[in-house]
Amino acid sequence: QVQLVESGGGLVQAGGSLRLSCAASGFIIDDYAMGWFRQAPGKEREFVATISWTAGNTYYADSVKGRFTISRDNAKNTVYLQMNSLKPEDTAVYYCVADSVFPILHTKSGVWGQGTQVTVSS
Repeated sequence: QVQLVESGGGLVQAGGSLRLSCAASGFIIDDYAMGWFRQAPGKEREFVATISWTAGNTYYADSVKGRFTISRDNAKNTVYLQMNSLKPEDTAVYYCVADSVFPILHTKSGVWGQGTQVTVSS
């Protein structure tokens, strides 16, 4: 069964950090670009970050550039999102995605996880 499972979300104060993980099963992420999106209440799902197959290229939304870092460990079949200097506006459900195209900038295709909640208090 092809599956992505996110973990690492939680409640953190503004200025704090969290590290999200996305573990893949049923397929090998080496063959896929990977990405993170987020969806806040009442808003559309939006792009956060994406990374190419060999991690040679990354791309970030302007709102998280310089604060978030996407990385991948193909040996562990896992993708990460290190989030530093968190702000209340970062509060959302964060989703992991695998797709055959890079960069992953839209939600119309790919394999998606179920999401993990990140809440940043002020």
